[in-house]
Amino acid sequence: MPESKKFNIADWWKKINVKYSIGLSLILLIVTTLLSLVLQPNLFSPNALSRLMTSNFRTWLPVLLVTIGQAIVLLGGGLDLSNGSIVSVGNVILALTVVSADEPGKNLLLVLLVLIFGIVAGFLNGFLTSFLGLQPVIITFATSYIYGGLALLLLPSPGGAIPREYTSLYRNTNILGIPISLIVIGLALLIWAIVRNRKYGRFLYAVGGNPNAAYATGVPVTWMKISTYIISGFFASLAAISYSLLTGSGLSNSGADMTLASVTGAVLGGVSMSGGAGSVLGAVFGGVILGNFRNIISTVRLDSWWRTLANALIIVVALAGPGLVNLIRRKKIK
Repeated sequence: MPESKKFNIADWWKKINVKYSIGLSLILLIVTTLLSLVLQPNLFSPNALSRLMTSNFRTWLPVLLVTIGQAIVLLGGGLDLSNGSIVSVGNVILALTVVSADEPGKNLLLVLLVLIFGIVAGFLNGFLTSFLGLQPVIITFATSYIYGGLALLLLPSPGGAIPREYTSLYRNTNILGIPISLIVIGLALLIWAIVRNRKYGRFLYAVGGNPNAAYATGVPVTWMKISTYIISGFFASLAAISYSLLTGSGLSNSGADMTLASVTGAVLGGVSMSGGAGSVLGAVFGGVILGNFRNIISTVRLDSWWRTLANALIIVVALAGPGLVNLIRRKKIK
C-alpha cells in the first residue's frame, strides 16, 4: 500500500506564502483578533463572542467590500483612489430616495441605479487609465473629486433616512446563525475562488505581473484592466448599500476614509502594489486586521490625538513595510 503523505507544516507555510501571499497577514489576523477579544470587558458573558463578531462584521462590511474591489485593481497593476467617493454618491442616492418600505419595487430599482452608477464610474476610471493610458493615481484622484462633488451637490448637509425595516433587516438578520454580513463576504470569496482558477483569474495575474508579456501571449490587456475598475466600482456600490443600511442616513463624505483603508487593508493582506501578487482572501484578512487595530485603539481609550496618530502609523507601516522588506533583502543579497 502506498504511504499516506504526511502533513508538513513547513511545506504548508511555504505554499500559503508563495501561492496566496497570506502568511504574515494570517499571523497578524490571529494576534490582533486575540488581543481585541482579550481587551473586551464582557468577553465571558453569555453570547458575548457571538454578539461581538456580528457587530464587528456588520460595521466592517463596507470597508471589506471596497478592499476586495481595490485588491482586484491592484492585482491587475492599477490603483483606484475614487472608490470611497463612489460609496458617498451611492449612500446619498439611497438616503434621499429610499424613504418608505411600502414601495419595494421602486426601492429595488434605486438599488440597481446605485449599482449601475458604480459600474459606470468604474468603467470611466478604467477607460481613462487603461484605454487612454493615463496615470491611475492622477486620474482616479481627479475622478474622486468629481464623484465627491456630485455627492456634496446632492446632499450638502447630513440627512435622509433609510426606513427602519431595511436597517433592522441588515442589523439583525441571521441565516443558520450566521450574520448576513459574513454571508456576503463568504459569497464574495467563493466567487473569487471560482474565478481565480479560470481564464479571467490567470489573465488578471498575468496582466498585473507583466503586461507586455501578457499582451504578447494574446491576453486582452486593456480590457482586463478596464474590467478591474468596473469590479471595483461595483464593490464600492455594494459598500454604499451596506453603509446606508448600517447607518440609516446619508452623508456626502461617508466614504472619505474608505479609500485609504482599502489600500491599507489590501497591502496588509499581502497584495502587491506593483500588481500580479496576492489574493482577495488576503485582502479580506487585511481589512479585518485593520478593523481589529481600530477596535484595540478604541478599547484602550486613547485621547483623540493619540488615536489619530496610532491609526496613521498603522497605515504608514502597512504601506511602507513591503518596500522596507525588499530593501533589506536586496542588501543581504549584495
